[in-house]
Amino acid sequence: MSKVDIDIKALLEAGVHFGHNTSRWHPKMAPFIHSKRGKGHVIDLTTTVTALEEALPVISGAVAAGKKVLFVGTKRQCKDIVRTAAEKTDMPYVCERWMGGMLTNQKTIGVQIKKLKDLEAKMESGELANRYNKLEVQRFQEQIERMNHVYLGIKEMPQKPGAVFITDMIVDSTAVKEARKLGVPVIAIADTNVNPEEVDYPIPANDDAIKSIQAITDLVVKAVELGKTKQKVTKEEDPKKGE
Repeated sequence: MSKVDIDIKALLEAGVHFGHNTSRWHPKMAPFIHSKRGKGHVIDLTTTVTALEEALPVISGAVAAGKKVLFVGTKRQCKDIVRTAAEKTDMPYVCERWMGGMLTNQKTIGVQIKKLKDLEAKMESGELANRYNKLEVQRFQEQIERMNHVYLGIKEMPQKPGAVFITDMIVDSTAVKEARKLGVPVIAIADTNVNPEEVDYPIPANDDAIKSIQAITDLVVKAVELGKTKQKVTKEEDPKKGE
């Protein structure tokens, strides 16, 4: 398989084409809007397919080059989808809270992650239990849980991912800005109320409905898996590549 197959009928069935209320639209989304239905806009799914055909190879290419794709989705209906997709593909993710500087201030974030890993290692080895009483150990455990709530998905992320996939451009606008500042390609779901020019590869789609988010994310997952396959083939052909 050289590319990800995109089924426009499946996108239709997932409700990818349902945009926001017409009163909330962004004029720069006009090229991606097919029509109005009631009080809402209808997204032209042919533009969604075209956008996916442009964006998915970027993801596959990054993975094939040995880089990571960062999945981001902190909105309630996105969290489980993003976490599951990232864990399935062994990719980093942020689904609880985007801490300012997660991409642009790696030094500070790195210190926090090192602290978290050190605490986890000491908890697992029994060092904390040997040095502190039960109440103090419990407080350390609570600290570990609080830090994992924020950093769990990026504990093993390299300093700069090869691409970032974002499920809501408005909710996770800080992630968009940080990735763009670093020159990291941003692939994002773009509903009718956003400015698509704020990301590198906007994908016109409903960013609220779980089925729609799932449908687009599933295609991103396939693109990641395709990239891994290409990376494996490259290494088999020339073991020195990718090292």
